[in-house]
Parts: sequence; C-alpha cells; structure tokens
Amino acid sequence: MKIVLAEKVSPATVAVFASEPDWKVVPHDKIANGLAAELADADALVVRSAVQVDAKLLEAAPKLRVIGRAGVGVDNIDAEASTRRGIVVMNTPGANAVAVAELTLALMVDLARMVPRANTTMHEGKWEKKSLQGMELRGKTLGIVGLGRVGMEVARRARAFGMELVGHDPYVAAAIARENNVRLAPVDEVLRVADYLTLHVGLTPQTEGLINAKSLATMKKGVRIVNCARGELIDEGALAEALRSGHVAGAALDVFQKEPLKDSAFFAMDNVILTPHIAGSTNEAQEAVGVQIAEQVKAYLKLGVVQNAVNVASLTHEEYTEIAPYIGMAESLGSLLAQIAAGQSQSHSVESIDVVYNGRLASMRTELLRNAALCGVLSHFEQVNRINASSVAADRGIRVHEEKKEAVSGGAANVLKLTLHGAGKHLTASATVLHGSSPRLLSMDDIDIEAPLHGTLFFLRNKDIPGVIGRIGSVLGEHAINIANFTLGRPDAKRSKATGEAMAVIQVDAPADPAQLTKAIAALRSVDAILRVGLVELK
Repeated sequence: MKIVLAEKVSPATVAVFASEPDWKVVPHDKIANGLAAELADADALVVRSAVQVDAKLLEAAPKLRVIGRAGVGVDNIDAEASTRRGIVVMNTPGANAVAVAELTLALMVDLARMVPRANTTMHEGKWEKKSLQGMELRGKTLGIVGLGRVGMEVARRARAFGMELVGHDPYVAAAIARENNVRLAPVDEVLRVADYLTLHVGLTPQTEGLINAKSLATMKKGVRIVNCARGELIDEGALAEALRSGHVAGAALDVFQKEPLKDSAFFAMDNVILTPHIAGSTNEAQEAVGVQIAEQVKAYLKLGVVQNAVNVASLTHEEYTEIAPYIGMAESLGSLLAQIAAGQSQSHSVESIDVVYNGRLASMRTELLRNAALCGVLSHFEQVNRINASSVAADRGIRVHEEKKEAVSGGAANVLKLTLHGAGKHLTASATVLHGSSPRLLSMDDIDIEAPLHGTLFFLRNKDIPGVIGRIGSVLGEHAINIANFTLGRPDAKRSKATGEAMAVIQVDAPADPAQLTKAIAALRSVDAILRVGLVELK
C-alpha cells in the first residue's frame, strides 16, 4: 500500500501508517515531482484544508481507493468526482469538538469583560479601568442553536459558569438535553430570550442566513452573538447594522461568508472580536483529527470497513443495483416526515424512530436503508450522510428501533414504514418503489394514499365535504401552479374512527417564481374546509 500525506500532519498520524511494515508512506515534504505524479500509484491520500482535490487531480490517481480529510469540512474535495471513480471520501466529525467549545467560551468571556480592548489600551500605555467595567456570565441565559457534539460541549462548560441554558435542536432527545441541563425550545424562543447566543449547526438550506435582519429584530437589546460554526449562518450586513444601532451589544466571529476576510465593516467596530477560523486549531485537536483519519483509512485499506464516509457505502455491483432505488426512497420518506413534522410544530423533537422493513426489503442490507432514512430526517438541520447518520442519531440520543417482516400478504411486496416519535406525538408513513425506479408513498398516519414520492408536494388535511377538490384546483390555478398529480384518501373505517376528514397529496410543477408557492399556501389556508396545509420538497 502507498499512502500520500499531502499536508503536514503530526508524528502520531504518520506512526499509524508506519506500523504496517509493507506500506509506503510519503509525507508532504518528500513529494518531489508534484502531487499528481506521486498519486500515480497511490492507494490513499490524506489532506487537510489547503490541497484542492479536484477531478483533474483524481485523473492522475488511477489506483486511489480512499481520500481522508483530517477535519470536518470536505469543501476542498470533489466528492462527486470521487464517487464516480469509486473513491471513498472520509472526514473526522467531532474530533475537534472540545477545541471549538473552548474557543466559544473564551470569546464569550472576552465579550463580557472586553478583554481585547483592555489588552490593546494597555499596550498603548493607557490605564482605562473605569471604561472597562464588564459583566458576569453567571445568571445570564445562553441560547445554543445546535446541540450536536460541539453544542453539548459548550453547554457543559457554560453550566460551570452558572449560566441558564436554552437550546434548539429538533433531533436531540429530550433526555439528553435534560442530562446536560438544557431546556429545549423552538428556535424563535431561543433567539428571543438569549443574553448570549452561540451557533453550532452545519450549513443547510434551512440554516443558511439564520441570523438575519428579521431574526435579529426579535432578539433582546444588548444580546451578544458568537459564531464558530459556519459564516453563512449569518447575514453579515444585517449583523453589522444591528451592531451599529446598539441592538446587538457585541459579536465574536471565527468564521465568515468569504474567507480569508479581506474587506469587512467589522474591521472598524470595537464591539466585534474577529479570529481567523481557528476554533479547531489546537495542538490536541489537530493531533486527534490526524490520528482518527489515519485509523479510519487504515481500517478501510486493511478490512474494508468504512467509517465517517461522506459519499458512498461498500456494496458489490449486484447489491447496489438491487437496493439503490430503495435507498433513495428511504431517504425521501425520512425527508418527507421531517418536513411535515417541522411544518406542524416548531417545537417538534425526535426522540425515537421506528423502521419496519416488509417483504424482500427485510433480507437486503437494511443498515443502508436505515441510514438513508435517518439521513433524510436529520439532513434538514445539519450536514449528515448515509454513512454517518446512525452515529449522529446516537450522539443525539435518538433511539432507533428496527423490525423485519419478510412475509407479505397482498399489496406491494417491498414496503418501508417509518415512524417518528417525540414530544408525545408520532408521525408515520410507508412507501415502496414501483417498476424498479418510481418511489411511491403508500400511507400517511391512518390514511392509505398512493402518491409520488418526489418533486414538489402539497399535503392537505381537509373536511370530507363536496367542493373541496374544485376549490383547491382553483386556488392553485389562480397562482399559476400546474397540478401534475392529485391523490385523495380518507381514514379506513375498519382501522380508525370516522373523523370527517380527508387527505390530499398534490404533486405540482415547480413554478418559475417560488414565491407563488408561499402565496398559494396562504390562499389555501384561508379556505374554510381546509384544516392544514404543508409543502414538501423532495429530490
């Protein structure tokens, strides 16, 4: 085996590979003729953040089997090109959680006690004691958005300062939050009550621009904001304006929308602390991520064990051909339930998930189907993939119960049933794949309703009375939204009590102007016979 270490790593990282007597290890300072030439016969490549692993570089590496990123983000690696070439891409989530948490607390203390300004004025020979009176963290409310590994490490440390903790994370179990003295609340409430606010979520369409002019206006006057997660979580222009007005008393930022930061309104603000993306940059963290990625790469090369991969799972071609359509279906089903749950209640949290495999599915690689379903559920709050979804769920205290039923009595032969439990509520749905490639919803809660499981879908609960279908069609037509598929269902009288309600699932063509969807939802909600309306976007 040949391992190329394209960037500087710790001696302990090198030692993991060097322990294999027949392996050749090429460190970064021994790459003589360029990285592309060195990769011509390499089996593994280890990088940090500086080396760009693009499709052109991969063309020079015909034998490459695995790329290890010593860190979390994989923005410098073309995962799609890697997947096409059958190369596993791995990273090391969580290895630097303590480092990030410690800097978060350090920045909070700096904001509270004005440490940077005190240091600067002292170096200028000034003694400005009276103007540097700060405040204590004790008794203040810390709002934590994102309660994964880093968020929980922050919570444990902040509690030692005597802070009150309130957090938002729809995918952390209530029991885990209670154990760490965190009161769970909807994100709007967290933003509203926080004296200090810290962000610890990944970048997703749902979290991008989370802190913006509208959300800032709901916060307490004098709030202080810390961001050691992703720069894109904050609208920097809106934050700068809130800092100028005094509505936000201070901010500490380690990450930015564009890095390195070269031109910013923050440069002229003495109530803003800026650090150059160093949250995970400690000797201990760098050692940990290096050793962890080395162990993962070694396990894959020797045993075929895939850990923390971001792109593919290990399957034979025959296995992949059979299970691939169901993997996509499982992820769509999980995404569907997550979006419906989020639309029904901001405070909906997932404490446990039931996965039931029926028919031939029960004999397939069910761990792949489970992970795909979990990925669909969890990906609406943070970046996860089909390989690490189970470990992320475990970290959050989400219990996953699986059941296999190989016998089939009529109906579709291969059915996946998924149920989300949390906050005394549950939401359940089942799905299958028809004709080998068409994912279909089969049921939602107590209603049998076959509908497409892809594209843009409206979900409606309505009174089971005449005229509703026509009114729905009229409203969508008035907003220039074309109906592609319209499916109706009502509760089975044999299985549940009559409720006088029905369900409609409407697949529509995505309008040229996405704002039309929002307007249509508002119009549908104004119809007396329509009880609930939700919009789901699936791949």
